[in-house]
Amino acid sequence: MSINAKSPKSSSKLKNILIIGNGGRENSLAWAIQKNEIVKKVYLVPGNAGSERIKKCERIKIDINNKIKLVEKLNFLKIDLIVIGPETPLAEGLADLLRKKDFRVFGPGKDGAKLEYSKSWAKEFMHDANIPTSKFWKVNSLEEAKKIIHLSPFPLVVKVDGLASGKGVFIPDSKEECFKAAESIFNGKFGDSGNVVVLEEKIQGPEVSVFALCDGERYILLPTAQDHKRLNEKDKGPNTGGMGAYSPTPLLTKKHLNRVIREIIEPTINELNKRNIDYKGVIYFGLMITKSGPKVIEYNCRFGDPECQTIMPLMDQNFVFLLEKCSMGRLTGDEKIKTPDKVSGCVIATSKGYPKEYKTGFQIKIGKIDPNDCQIFDSGTALNENGELLTDGGRVLSIVCQDKDFDMVFKKAYRNLKEINFEGIFFRSDIGHQVRKNINTGI
Repeated sequence: MSINAKSPKSSSKLKNILIIGNGGRENSLAWAIQKNEIVKKVYLVPGNAGSERIKKCERIKIDINNKIKLVEKLNFLKIDLIVIGPETPLAEGLADLLRKKDFRVFGPGKDGAKLEYSKSWAKEFMHDANIPTSKFWKVNSLEEAKKIIHLSPFPLVVKVDGLASGKGVFIPDSKEECFKAAESIFNGKFGDSGNVVVLEEKIQGPEVSVFALCDGERYILLPTAQDHKRLNEKDKGPNTGGMGAYSPTPLLTKKHLNRVIREIIEPTINELNKRNIDYKGVIYFGLMITKSGPKVIEYNCRFGDPECQTIMPLMDQNFVFLLEKCSMGRLTGDEKIKTPDKVSGCVIATSKGYPKEYKTGFQIKIGKIDPNDCQIFDSGTALNENGELLTDGGRVLSIVCQDKDFDMVFKKAYRNLKEINFEGIFFRSDIGHQVRKNINTGI
């Protein structure tokens, strides 16, 4: 795959890049960015144990909440572009502060991040812009929630209004489960994020992810992807932050994508402009392809994880120029991403017990990995005083591979997974089941 960015070497000020975040998403962004020969150094704050295994990369210790020290450090390092990975610092307005200090930042301001950190606001935004989505109810108390659930002929989806690390969506099979989900949220399971609850009608269809890099007015689409949110095989079990993904997805046909652009992407950007929100970053569109057409399930104000790990290996060295152009509001509108000649897939290895309670600190042993079009992006890892790699999170490693078809991709991914071991390792064996001809390939 290659990105045809107009005059890609128009900027020589991309020597030092800073990426904020500590997951597999940020490591994959660093891996893609360092490919460019202009880039000399990629700093990660805080990064993880795998960050410095990536060429040109270095972790730095600094509290991003200490704004004075952060700005001093960034000036000292002569940072040319800042990429903010996670949603929390975006929701807290970090991009706004850094822009006021004259840094180039890829990531929306607090006003744009509201697309993610308030689901009720996002649903009202979609309603105002006539963007197709499910019916919804914004509720402020358990009593109000119970009344709506009781009157509904079908069980409703129950969502935490605020940020919940991908774990705030409940898809009950009965009204009783709806009541329990709403009750747990209003009883404080998610803290202040659960002061408001969004109830939605349950719609049916496959889910897909679309990412638009936006400079405030113009945009460019990355390859599509499909995430696997449920913990267990056959898409069963609780929602997680994501157990794997593949890209691009044939489920989103060209006809569907044109409709998504016309009915969802462009109206979203138009509505942002109408509200004087200068959105410079990636807009994640979580979509469901229903019988009546594509509908928005959710927006995110950052790259998805693990979709980002899946897509980044398909990017060439000019990817960083697109991020820079977005940060400066300088997309020309004629940038193109050619159809890739390879497909990509990602499988997540997690700690036992994730997404609920789990233990960390187990040594990770990695055997002989096939390096041919394969990457391991650390997600939740740390090093002990002896330099040994340990588990340090729910999602531990992202195993990503590319090849000419998805059967070959996942055969390599699962072969590599056999070379990775830590106590309690867990992963789904059916990631990419929608596009694999032989679901037992490589298992």
